[in-house]
Amino acid sequence: MRVGYIGLGDMGAPMAARLAAAGFELRVFDLLPARVEALLHTGAQAAASAREAAADCDWLCLCVPGEAELRSALMEAGALDALRPGAALLIHSTVLPEAVQWVAEAAEARGCGVLDACVTGGAARAQQGALTFLVGGEAALLERARPLLEASAERILHAGPLGSGAKLKLALNTLTYIQWAAAYESFHLARAAGLDPALLIEAGRANGQLGELQRAYLALHQAPGESAASEDFQRAVRGHRDIAAKDLAHALELARRNGLELPSAELVSRQLARLYRVAEPGESADG
Repeated sequence: MRVGYIGLGDMGAPMAARLAAAGFELRVFDLLPARVEALLHTGAQAAASAREAAADCDWLCLCVPGEAELRSALMEAGALDALRPGAALLIHSTVLPEAVQWVAEAAEARGCGVLDACVTGGAARAQQGALTFLVGGEAALLERARPLLEASAERILHAGPLGSGAKLKLALNTLTYIQWAAAYESFHLARAAGLDPALLIEAGRANGQLGELQRAYLALHQAPGESAASEDFQRAVRGHRDIAAKDLAHALELARRNGLELPSAELVSRQLARLYRVAEPGESADG
């Protein structure tokens, strides 16, 4: 089975590597050539463009940051035009369900199918093949996609019709970012009160309130100030902050369209720089 893969970031790279290890004929593309080069040792082939990655494949996987990048790869760079009839797309990006719908309409015109196969679990679980996929679309198409998803999956959840995977991912991410805010405030309360925050983490782990992902998040706030001020650290946390801002904006938009208010999510969306320890101009990494 021939697979094209576009987007080799923190999640896309390990997912693509696992496809290569599972024996799929894989062609990969990213706007950063170094990311492509880093995958070649897995047996993946390099594509010179998004269009080349899509050409003559059975499945095209897209793990790009958002809708703008989806549109750029599929429409502007010509990946959609390169797909042969009968091929199908897996959208791993976190986007609004409307983005999935326009991709599906454009793909259907070429005789191609689409699943929104959103992913959750983090980069470490991607490397371990222990992700959860939240899938929207036809059950029959999901069965066709199952061998690809199982290369990286611990669990595959069929959320419902096309767009349901995106909706479920946005709801889940809302929970995640509100949890980050709770962990952040508890951590800094303990430290301000004169406690070693490691005690909070130990206690939260013991009673089940601080799971693996929350503890990984709090590692951001345990890094020494000098490390947190470094260019590499700030580049990484700004990237995480930007993704969180996009995801929460989508969640809030989805809520508004469904007549729902999310006051906690609104508040968290205004605190993301602090939550991710981003140093704004003229400030330290600790605000």
